[in-house]
Amino acid sequence: MPVTPDEPSDNPPELGIATEKVCFLVLKARQFDAKEADSDPDEGSNPSDDRGVDVLEDKPDDASRQEIAEFIRGLDIDEQVNLVALAWVGRGTYDISDWQEALDTARAEHNNRTAEYLLGLPLLGDYLADGLAALGESCEDFDETI
Repeated sequence: MPVTPDEPSDNPPELGIATEKVCFLVLKARQFDAKEADSDPDEGSNPSDDRGVDVLEDKPDDASRQEIAEFIRGLDIDEQVNLVALAWVGRGTYDISDWQEALDTARAEHNNRTAEYLLGLPLLGDYLADGLAALGESCEDFDETI
């Protein structure tokens, strides 16, 4: 019987990455997900000329994006694989009962572009949070002290 996020099993699979690291990414990814496409490519010379709206736009040199990418690249391969599998569980590609299959697929498809792949998921923060919930974990008490 599949396990839903509201009904974790008695013996959920072991997550091969610290919950605190995932929660840090949930927080950062949600901040990044709130940004919109670049709507003003001919921006003014300073933020006051644009009324500060550029801070909410997704730009190639965005500091939030770079911070998330560097954090993911700093993880070891097993942590990256677990993160991808967790995102897949969170978005419903795999059920928590298929955790090992999700891990095996993530390991087989792993490459040096894990950060870019994950940042390309439009709801990464939500997917990771939902994946944690399926494992009976949450970021409710997370304190951003990594």
